[in-house]
Amino acid sequence: MKNNPSVPYVAPFLIFLALLAIQKQLAFLGEWEYAVRVAIVAAVIWIFSRKVLDLRVRHFGVSLAIGIGVFLFWIAPDTLFPGWRQHWLFTNSITGEVRVSLGAEQLASPFLLVFRTLSAALLVPVLEELFWRAWMLRWLIKRDFETLPMGSYDSQSFWIVAALFALEHGPYWEVGLLTGIIYNWWFTRTKSLGDIIFVHGVTNLVLSLYVIWSGKWQFWM
Repeated sequence: MKNNPSVPYVAPFLIFLALLAIQKQLAFLGEWEYAVRVAIVAAVIWIFSRKVLDLRVRHFGVSLAIGIGVFLFWIAPDTLFPGWRQHWLFTNSITGEVRVSLGAEQLASPFLLVFRTLSAALLVPVLEELFWRAWMLRWLIKRDFETLPMGSYDSQSFWIVAALFALEHGPYWEVGLLTGIIYNWWFTRTKSLGDIIFVHGVTNLVLSLYVIWSGKWQFWM
């Protein structure tokens, strides 16, 4: 397993999904649930992925603008068209429905909200960009993906990753697809893992702050 080149890119994502799958079993932790999840995922990233991580941001201004722009795209449909998310295209047996992932007691806990925001802004961008952009974009082109530079472009790989990224976001699939296209484009243009992690982090941070400020918890599925 240690010699498998995919492990540093895939392990954090799989562990994160596993923790989501047992979320109900972790409910006994109360407001410490997210703190524990953050600690576990951070440890996995450190143990498995630190040697492949490059967090240098080479295009700060443009990456910052793209991150904020994606946030605006994300909230635009629901803001401009009330009831948009309840349309059958987005709420159905395949994509699921919008559900608030936190209970009323959890939403009242500043401690938990801080760790939920840290997870969204710092950890999720790292584990998702390692998986989707740094690994899958290349792996779909060539199984010996390490022989390809970061940001290698192939049209089939580009659109498959964008589509899968969209499906990952359930009833928000249409904005997830647009986000996947923008992230894929910026990554193939910059060839910079640090920039795409930064873009993703900016989007998630601004969205988290917006959710807490506005109380529109449905964006925190």
